[in-house]
Amino acid sequence: MDLEPLQERLGYVFKKPELLQQALTHRSHSKKNNERLEFLGDSILNCVVAELLYERYADLDEGDLSRVRANLVKQQALYEIAQLLSLSDYLRLGEGELKSGGFRRPSILADTLEAVAGAVFLDGGFDAAKSSLRKLYSVILAQVDPKTLGKDDKTLLQEYLQGFQMPLPGYTVTATTGAAHNQQFEVECVIQSLKIKVKGFGASRRAAEQGAAKLALLAITKALPQETRKPKKTRSAKKKAAKSDVADEQLNLKLKA
Repeated sequence: MDLEPLQERLGYVFKKPELLQQALTHRSHSKKNNERLEFLGDSILNCVVAELLYERYADLDEGDLSRVRANLVKQQALYEIAQLLSLSDYLRLGEGELKSGGFRRPSILADTLEAVAGAVFLDGGFDAAKSSLRKLYSVILAQVDPKTLGKDDKTLLQEYLQGFQMPLPGYTVTATTGAAHNQQFEVECVIQSLKIKVKGFGASRRAAEQGAAKLALLAITKALPQETRKPKKTRSAKKKAAKSDVADEQLNLKLKA
């Protein structure tokens, strides 16, 4: 198997190609597989992504940094990066996994990416792993909104309304159908100040509330004029802006003098 194209995409050439080959080997293929490398790579990923976020988002607090990191190292994000690398073309799987389409399975591809990160670390050290992962994550980070990533629709709706200093929405279960083991909930979300009333459905009350919140967010974008969709500044933000204006004016006076 020619691993050169994969190494080009990784931005790293292995001194010991057998490490990369092991990283691409699923446990269904042989005893010498990528499970231990996966364990190592998981830690490397968390560390590198944490540093990336710390540098990139200076205004995020610890809680927000943790939320964003958790979403960038979870299976879906790793699966997306694995697809960019075309890892499925290089996987070494047992016959059973091949027949069942294991090369397309998100969990297998995500685990393999972690193993590859571990292999780069063992072969070239932390700086090599960091350089490779920074390159891979640059595509993902370019599409990330750190303020919303990982937040559910109820939270986003609440924060949006608070930004406009509007009352919070109300949620009411309006119907429950189906047998006890297979219920379907109907929840109504009402935003009185905007005269918005929408309904969400789900297999649980929480799921139905999330569905209603999502529809409410869509309704808000239609209800509010374009120029007023940005949240109002808080009192503290207004004070900061006023202080900044005064400082600018004093600086201009000094320059003129």
